[in-house]
Amino acid sequence: MSNERLRSALLARGLTVQGLADSLGVNPKTVERWITQGKIPYRRHQYATAAVLKVDVTTLWEDGGAMETAIDLSKAEISTVYPHRHAVPPGLWRELYGRAQKTLDVLVYSGLFLSEDPVFHDLLRAKVAAGVQIRILLGDPDCAAVEQRGIDEGHRIMGGKIRNALMLYRPLIGSLPDLGFRLHDSTLYNSIYRADDEMLVNPHVYGIGAYMAPVLHLRRIADGGLFDTYANSVDHTWAHARPVTQLDITGA
Repeated sequence: MSNERLRSALLARGLTVQGLADSLGVNPKTVERWITQGKIPYRRHQYATAAVLKVDVTTLWEDGGAMETAIDLSKAEISTVYPHRHAVPPGLWRELYGRAQKTLDVLVYSGLFLSEDPVFHDLLRAKVAAGVQIRILLGDPDCAAVEQRGIDEGHRIMGGKIRNALMLYRPLIGSLPDLGFRLHDSTLYNSIYRADDEMLVNPHVYGIGAYMAPVLHLRRIADGGLFDTYANSVDHTWAHARPVTQLDITGA
């Protein structure tokens, strides 16, 4: 059976069989068999073809191998799953951020446990001095999403927790130009703690606080996809967040 999806993807990119073959370094007859006979390429050629045509590999081939590979790669990015945030080894947060050489992100509503840690404050200063890009995203204490999250957890103090975190971060906010703090008003489905190609993801679960929810320890691998899904959400939230003002910190 012919692979019409591959043929259509070629036409959409304005490529010929010869052009694709040249890009992949294979014989044009091989590519022709992929199309006319529905032959399944080696997995490396599947991914290379998808990259050239700028589509997902599973758009071109539904064979179990391609799908299983994508699933296996995502599974490989999961280093550890902790049943609750309080089960994460206490030193892991510092160790993870201590390894950051390029990127250090915190995406939370309050993340009060980090703001209360003076060692974390010192680590942020050291990382700024080393040229690491740092982005701390806290929830806007007056926004509807923050109020709703507090209700979902069974209380109405989330805004107060964020204000406490802002007060604790006060010596850092604005004192170091490369240490970025912003407030977001998004509905946050996960708290995310990223250091380069490593992160801890704390899903939010209705009815319980984040400290009781699971935590995924992820390590990025090429073509894995899972890590990048969460990393992209941090980028998106940062782009739509606003800078912290003096009024946010002091209320006056």
